[in-house]
Amino acid sequence: MNPTLVAAGIVVLLVGTEAFFTVLEVLNLRHQETAVEAERDWVIEELGIDDPEEALAYERVQTGVSALRAWLGLAAVLAVLFTGLFADAVAVVDGLGLSTFQEGVVFVAGAVVVAQLWSVPFDLVETFVVEEVFGFNNQTLGLWLRDTLVGTVVGLVFAVPLAGAVLWFVGNVPVWPAAAWALLVAFTVAFTVIKPRVIDPLFNDFSPIEEGELRAAVDEVFDRAGYQTDEVYEMDASRRSSHSNAYFTGFGPAKRVVLFDTLVESIEPEELQGVLAHELAHWREGHIWKFVVLSAVQFAVIFAALGVLVETPALYAAVGTPQVPYVGLAVGVLVVGPVTRLTSPVQNYFSLAYEREADAYAVELVGGEEMAGALAQLTADNLSTPFPHPWYETFHYDHPPVPERIRRVRELDPEVERESTETGVDPAAD
Repeated sequence: MNPTLVAAGIVVLLVGTEAFFTVLEVLNLRHQETAVEAERDWVIEELGIDDPEEALAYERVQTGVSALRAWLGLAAVLAVLFTGLFADAVAVVDGLGLSTFQEGVVFVAGAVVVAQLWSVPFDLVETFVVEEVFGFNNQTLGLWLRDTLVGTVVGLVFAVPLAGAVLWFVGNVPVWPAAAWALLVAFTVAFTVIKPRVIDPLFNDFSPIEEGELRAAVDEVFDRAGYQTDEVYEMDASRRSSHSNAYFTGFGPAKRVVLFDTLVESIEPEELQGVLAHELAHWREGHIWKFVVLSAVQFAVIFAALGVLVETPALYAAVGTPQVPYVGLAVGVLVVGPVTRLTSPVQNYFSLAYEREADAYAVELVGGEEMAGALAQLTADNLSTPFPHPWYETFHYDHPPVPERIRRVRELDPEVERESTETGVDPAAD
């Protein structure tokens, strides 16, 4: 295989993929602007977004900063790969007099640190310019620096041993992709268990919901579902941002529902019950386990591809390095990354199904209007634009768009349907 053609193929794959997603971003912006203007009254009255133009401006700025970050990052990667800088870095590591395995560990640690340093200026702009201008940022520079440092350390603690184990497999296990796959699946399960109790508390404080109106609302939802309420927590998200959200995480003894304190402050108890019921459905239907299975399938495909790439001499010749495993894995990951992005609709398909399932259960438990109100409040709190371009939605959305969700939860609610029949008003209409 010709190394020049391999190098050209890498460039075409990386640049072509980024160009494709940039086109999607542009299409989405234009579609959002047209749709928001056409549905302006609905956006204001139904979602409670008082200034739709501000939401569009936020979308434009976020998209622009994200695209700039992506293209500069890609330019840096290509420059490092094909100007000799990558080969020089490998030569420096090779000159340390270490074993190939030790060289790989040092290389991975260096890559984690370099990636974090590269992200610093972009993170600063996103936090202290974009989020600040639109009124979301509550972080101090000191807190941001602490988060960045802790995040880097956590990344090293997990990435270095994991990568080291994979490198050891490459050198010592004939069917190393299978061994690496098994390790990563086991790590995914273990990380899902330890993250809520070990990792998340490094960044946020989590408090059990206290007695009062909120606790009563929580208890009512869980009582209806036949669950205990010990694993519902309020997170101090407001220390960093005024964005609001809720999520379900973990499984087994580590499973919990987390409510942002910003959400608790902005939402009515009945609407909060809708959010809780939705998150509880993920718990009830085993969606975390299902995602683990999906991830396992994805990992199998990735490691099968890496198994071929690591054994391809032309890959190393294309970037001017000796044929050492950590180089093959690093370049292989760069090649596989775009393929993963381009196949994201597959995983999104399952995620969308799980989200619709969770919405349906929330309606069954608390009602359609409560869930619709919660969705509207979350959209307004986060200044989200609700009308994605269909192609953008296909590749980026793992939740159905808000208008679809609101329409559907109302259609699923027999009480709303009965009121519609009696009054002649269609509650599902936009």
